[in-house]
This record gives sequence, C-alpha cells and structure tokens, in this order.
Amino acid sequence: MKMASRNCSNFFPGLTCSLFLLLGLLSFPAEAAIKKYQFDVQVNNVSRLCHAKPIVTVNGRFPGPTIYVREGDRVLVNVTNHAQYNMSIHWHGLKQYRNGWADGPAYITQCPIKTGNSYTYDFNVTGQRGTLWWHAHIFWLRATVYGAIVIMPKPGTPFPFPQPNREEVILLGEWWHTDVEEVEKQGQKMGLPPNMSDAHTINGKPGPLFPCSEKHTFAMEVESGKTYLLRIINAALNDELFFAIAGHNFTVVEVDAVYTKPFTTEAILIAPGQTTNVLVQANQKPGRYFMAARPFNDAPIPVDNKTATGILQYKGIPNSLLPTLAQLPASNDSEFALNYNKKLRSLNSPKFPADVPQKVDRKLFYTIGFGKDSCPTCVNGTRLLATLNNISFVMPQTALLQAHYFNLKGVFKADFPDKPPKPFNYTGAPLTASLGTSRATRLSKIAFNSTIELVLQDTNLLTVESHPFHLHGYNFFVVGTGIGNFDPVKDPANYNLVDPIERNTAAVPTGGWTAIRFRADNPGVWFMHCHLELHTGWGLKTAFAVEDGPGPDQSVLPPPTDLPPC
Repeated sequence: MKMASRNCSNFFPGLTCSLFLLLGLLSFPAEAAIKKYQFDVQVNNVSRLCHAKPIVTVNGRFPGPTIYVREGDRVLVNVTNHAQYNMSIHWHGLKQYRNGWADGPAYITQCPIKTGNSYTYDFNVTGQRGTLWWHAHIFWLRATVYGAIVIMPKPGTPFPFPQPNREEVILLGEWWHTDVEEVEKQGQKMGLPPNMSDAHTINGKPGPLFPCSEKHTFAMEVESGKTYLLRIINAALNDELFFAIAGHNFTVVEVDAVYTKPFTTEAILIAPGQTTNVLVQANQKPGRYFMAARPFNDAPIPVDNKTATGILQYKGIPNSLLPTLAQLPASNDSEFALNYNKKLRSLNSPKFPADVPQKVDRKLFYTIGFGKDSCPTCVNGTRLLATLNNISFVMPQTALLQAHYFNLKGVFKADFPDKPPKPFNYTGAPLTASLGTSRATRLSKIAFNSTIELVLQDTNLLTVESHPFHLHGYNFFVVGTGIGNFDPVKDPANYNLVDPIERNTAAVPTGGWTAIRFRADNPGVWFMHCHLELHTGWGLKTAFAVEDGPGPDQSVLPPPTDLPPC
C-alpha cells in the first residue's frame, strides 16, 4: 500500500509540514488473502412503482454488489466516479484500525471523489466476522448506493450456532418517486422536513402491495426441514423498521457483526445502519408466506408507514397460491421495541468474550435536540436544526482527519463540551423558545486507550424522537437504556457490565436515554452521528479526535497517495 509522507503539500497545495513519516508502516500477514473489487459509480435508469427514473448505482446494480471476505483478509475496492455527484463510500462497522483514510465519510476522513476520478479504499478485516454493509456517505446518495459486506469466519472456525443450509442477504431500503437529491434540496430550501419516501423495499423491490410491483418482488425459495441464515440490513434513510415472516419465528444470533445469546422472536426491530442475523427454519406447512417490513415510530411526527413485502416460498408450491399475511407489531409499539432491545445480549463466551470497560476514565453526557436557525427565504422564516449539547455541527471544507494529522489550524475546534451548557428537565414539556442553539465545527479530543462512557439523552427541544447513533471506527457496549431523564446516581446501578450488547449503531429511545462504553484504542478522527439522514443533514453529529498512543503501532497511518484532494 503506497503511503504519502506527512507532507501537507500532497493534499493542500502551498502548505508544507516539517513532519515526515517513514513509509511501509503498514504490514500484512502473509496468509491473508487480498480481495479486489472494482466499483463503478454510474447513473442508470431504474423502474419502480410504474415509473422510471435515473439513479446513482454501483456497477449498474441496485442494490449494489455484495462484498464477500474472510476475517483476516485485506480488501482493495477501487471506486471510480462516473456520476455527476461527488462520491465517498463508507464501510459501515469496519473498525479501520489506524486507517481512517479508508473509512469514507465525506469531509470527515476524506474529501469526496470528484466526477471522473478514482480512489482505492485499502483496509484489513481484523477481528471481525458477520454482516456489515457499505453505503455512500455524502448527501442522500445512500438511498440507492448501498450493499452488503459478508465476513466469513477464519477457515475451520464454525459459527457458534447451528450451521444453516443456506444464507440470504436481506437489504431493507426506501424508494422515492423523484430524484432523492432534489427532495433533499427542496427540504433545505423550505427549512422543513422534505417529502417522505413513497415505498419501502426488500432487496430494492417494494413487493406486490404496491402498484406495478408484481415483478418487483423479492422471493426466496426454501425446502421443508432446512434452516436458513438471513443477513438483514436496514439501509433505509430515515425509518426504523419491524421485519417478520408470516408463520415463522426468528432466532437472533448476531447484530452488527457481533454474536449474541440466541433468542426467539416473531419479529425483529432494526434501525438504519444496523444489521441483524437470524436463523429461520422452514418448518411450516409448505406454502407461500409474506415477509414484511414496516416502520416503527412512537414520536409525534409523520413517516412513510407503507409496508414492503417479499415472499418466502416452499419448493414445489405454485405462484398462484396467495401468500399468508405477516403480523407485525403496531407501528407505535414502544413496549415491543424496549423489550426486544433488552433481549439483545453479547454471547460472552470464552472464544467471543465481552470485554466491557469496568472503570471509566471520562464521562460524557450529550443531549439530543432540535433547534431553529433564521432563514428569511424559508417557509416560516426559520430552518430546522438538530443538535448535540445544543450545538449543530457544521461540515468543514477540509477533511477533519487531514486537519488532525497535518495539524492544520482553523478547520475545527477540539472543545466540544462534555455536558450540555445548562441542565434542564430534558424530557418535560416541549421547549420551543430561546433555545440558544449554536452552529460550529467542534470535536471532542480523547486520550488514547482511555475508557469512555457516553450517555445520549433525548430531549423535548421542539419534540422527542428516537435516534439511532452510529460511531465510526469502533464498536461499543450498550450498558444501559431507559425512558425519561437519565439519573446519574440511580441509573448506573442497573447497568449491565457482564454481557451487554456490543454494536456500532444503537437506538436512543423516544424521550429516553442510552449509555454506551468503549475503549478509545483506535487513533484518528471518528464520526459520530444520528443515522437518520434527515437529522444528520440538520447537524446531529460530531466527531472524536482520538490521540495517537505511545507505541510504534498506535498512531494514525500515513495517508495513501491517491487520497482525493480537498
């Protein structure tokens, strides 16, 4: 892997640095395979819901290609951008140890790949196995630019659950009639939430409950008595989803590429950014059974509540047989959501331990809220903002990782507050006046290898709502969650510090809180944001600048020579 020296002039013409780093710091074990992929980002016409429109795709496919690798492999994905939009791709859930250059979020770890240019994402898959995914990480382009990552265990390492007969990737998404980028721009212009999606999809297909969609229906054939592993990914932009198959229970065995204690459920709940692996047994009367995905929403806001369907079809059953309808929880079933998330526990076996930080070096408390910004051209004279600790994040024009690595001044401030400016009754009556929201590019500087506890508290600044938060570069443990205001005296006594679920994206419940812990052992700049694209665009995001450690293999690697210039 060709690396650049720590010389700013490669990326910022006219700038020089006094620091140089020796090349060749990145070494790969000889036995690791190298997997190479070519991603051509291009515009193709795709027809859904009786209507064709141009969409951005990878290799002309929607959803995009699945990346198949083994734990320990080195992966090289050359992305060539033939579309009219700037592009960057994020490998969601891959830890990218010391290698933020391959993480992908635009203006966080790289500047985007411009039209006509290429960039090779070069990374190792170390200590991870399971289902992750990749998606565009700029504007709303991930509406169509996404696909699965399947990481098989090392050779000779079995799954810690019954070996399935076959497996299938299930990508849940959203579809808009109109150009998604125009939908987003219209919302920004008006200062209001843009139009919600027109359909949900299963593997890019809405299913027969939508017009002109008989042929746009995902079908999976099964044989009686066999067991199937479904790798389910929520690639929707703005909706948490319930997913179920009529008449068939699921056994949950993994989330976000971390093995869980198996449990049985009639339906799963999956937030944007999350993955869930389930086992399904074809043990019902041979027939056709609907699989269905529909939003969970227990907040006072409108969502696209239409149901996407696919079909689980037993071998030898004719297509003329009407499928059995799936039963999903009610769309506002908060009790199901809380109980389901409580059942998620790390496997915590000798082979796959849950290494939960028992002591905490630094405690962070971030409030989630909404605010308003003056906007004379907008509908109400204001534009909606979203905030952490009352700060709405402003995207920089230079990638934060480059600014951090080359010590560039004026790109960001490393003074993000550890707690909100003033405490208040976070989940009490809605607060709508004099919110004092600020807009800034502020990061939190984190000491290498320190243990962090972060409590994310939903608030009633304008309205309460559920928020799935994703941290790049790390997994974390969800040690506690609750409804109402977090109590720093009483609530930690109920933390699970034995086998809490480990993941990369966790939901903060509507009008509630979630506490996570992680060890900051991956140096670099790592994005943390709500995975509802609407809220991310409004500023519900920040980043951690994790300092280098003292050891020779504890600092950020030099950037690759083909890193896109800013």
